[in-house]
Amino acid sequence: MQVPSPSRSVWKRLAIVLVLTVVVALQACSSPASGLKAYIDATKGYRFLYPIGWVAVKVAGGPDVVFRDLIQETENVSVVINPVPSNKTLTDLGSPTDVGYRLSKSAIAPPGSGRTAELVNAESREANGKTYYFLEYAVKLPNQERHNLASVAVSRGQLYTLNVSALEGRWDKVKSMFETVVKSFSVD
Repeated sequence: MQVPSPSRSVWKRLAIVLVLTVVVALQACSSPASGLKAYIDATKGYRFLYPIGWVAVKVAGGPDVVFRDLIQETENVSVVINPVPSNKTLTDLGSPTDVGYRLSKSAIAPPGSGRTAELVNAESREANGKTYYFLEYAVKLPNQERHNLASVAVSRGQLYTLNVSALEGRWDKVKSMFETVVKSFSVD
């Protein structure tokens, strides 16, 4: 007794399924969030994505949370939380440019830090009933130039600021990923 060989249509179907599987896998690898991991602080009410392979570091008296790259140790993402009057919204604090300018003077390049910060871009967006300001800075230190992106929001009587930073020389390589990180930031 001879076993019949698979027909051409079976092979065609198998090839199509294989091609579709590869296409779907490649699309998943190229999505904006690929290579990123979620960080969620449900108690304090915020979440964001950060690059896989970055590690949490403790900064005494500093940001609420900090992650940095293991290899490019100057690349980091942090969240700072400051109180605001409970009846204030982000727009009550000013326009994106106003808030961005004040943030540059108080947090990005405070007096006596030896840094200067130029606000390159400031814009606003709404998501899930919250207003977010996206801010971009060119930062100069005595021995290096950096590029910073920030997302700012108000919730629960707190001003939340996510900041992600890299050396200017690496900016073109990390820009797209850092934009995804900043846009992923959300508060409850």
